[in-house]
Amino acid sequence: MDQTVSLLEDLSSIIWGPWVLIPLLLITGLFLTIRLRLLQFHKLFHALWLAFVRRKEAEGEGDISHYQALSTALAATVGVGNIAGAGLAIGIGGPGALFWMWMTGLVGMATKYSEALLGVKYRQRDDVGKQSGGPMFYLKHGLSGGLGTTLGFLFALFGAVAAFGIGNGTQANTVAQQLDGNFGIAPWVSGLVMMVLIGIVVIGGIKSIGRVASAVVPVMILLYIAVTLLVLIVHVADLPAALALIVTDAFTGTAATGGFVGSTVLIALQMGVARGIFSNESGLGTGAIAAAAAKTDQPVRQAMVSMTQTFIDTIIVVTMTCLVIIVTGVWRTGDDDGAALTSAGLQEGLGGVSPALGAMAGPMLAIAVVVFAFTTILGWSYYGDRCIDYLIGHRAVVFYRVLFVAVVFVGATAELDTVWLFSDIANGLMALPNLVGLLLLSPVVVAETRRYFANPEWKNPDFRVPEKQ
Repeated sequence: MDQTVSLLEDLSSIIWGPWVLIPLLLITGLFLTIRLRLLQFHKLFHALWLAFVRRKEAEGEGDISHYQALSTALAATVGVGNIAGAGLAIGIGGPGALFWMWMTGLVGMATKYSEALLGVKYRQRDDVGKQSGGPMFYLKHGLSGGLGTTLGFLFALFGAVAAFGIGNGTQANTVAQQLDGNFGIAPWVSGLVMMVLIGIVVIGGIKSIGRVASAVVPVMILLYIAVTLLVLIVHVADLPAALALIVTDAFTGTAATGGFVGSTVLIALQMGVARGIFSNESGLGTGAIAAAAAKTDQPVRQAMVSMTQTFIDTIIVVTMTCLVIIVTGVWRTGDDDGAALTSAGLQEGLGGVSPALGAMAGPMLAIAVVVFAFTTILGWSYYGDRCIDYLIGHRAVVFYRVLFVAVVFVGATAELDTVWLFSDIANGLMALPNLVGLLLLSPVVVAETRRYFANPEWKNPDFRVPEKQ
């Protein structure tokens, strides 16, 4: 086991080192941001309106609404990465890691927009009439020759495997640890219960997942924000210093203080980008799979809706988690267990409201982790079965779903370090073919975007781009 862990650590350090994914993710996001003329900033409010007010289109092919597609994507991303993953980044990289999570999120919005646009544009119906799309489709059909076919195959292969890590094992493992630590529930018991509940929803496919996600996700996010906001209100006087610390430490590193051993700029950058992409998945291509299921015939419109997922996930939820850890000072304890740091921060902060409320921080966080992880597993089950459908065909999907549900139990009883390492590696292997494809297909994204916004009626929610002559 020690040799396996050592090998995984070496592989993860190469993939997420300073010369592979970190520059590729940031460069791709920055490149798309420039080519799209900062679209994620000046179209954000309209995108939020489409997602949460308009919510759906009257016309267009697809299986679920705009809102359900967004909720499914949020379900898959707002999970353990927002709590334990964000805490882990601060615990190892220091406060400066949050700055690099912000940068990953901001440029990642352009990446997510591009993925979703291509996902809708190149989607196809599967053998049973359901919409199916994602990087495997836009890589194969958007790029000519063997390159696109090869990249599409690799993405689908890595995606089918990665679903067991980022979208299953890490989530189930953290849930089991939280329930065991706070309520004394044995990991095998929580694993068994999760396995049954996940199986009930997953068997219904994307429509079932979309219904559950759209009902649960908004409530869980709002409640979590409310709790963390209460802590920040108690520590409002410490916020200016915390924000300054985040920016300065991003470029100078963090000196050893308290139990914190210190970190360099490179560690802060590496942890910020790695945990940021683990949280919002911009660059992985998974958001395109959910977007492709939406009822729409306007790729640009769904792309705008999809990019709000990265904004909500990283700029709002992850920021709230990290600020709680920083303003309460618990990041200095040297405990690099992300969930423990978050729990300590909440307890410290809520204790300023009332001792009773502070004592409830651990159980409250445990419940949040359970709900976040449950919905993440649901979202990733869909991503995995779309990859398997692409690779093998519809007949294999049912077997994949059964295996996926069974792995929930395995993940609940696995070693956390190994599961996190596996997830980092799987994420990287997914991102590589997708990022190459996004760079090569960026002219398509730009052309579709300009064609849509060239019409003065684009703000009309019933607007349709005229067919090309």
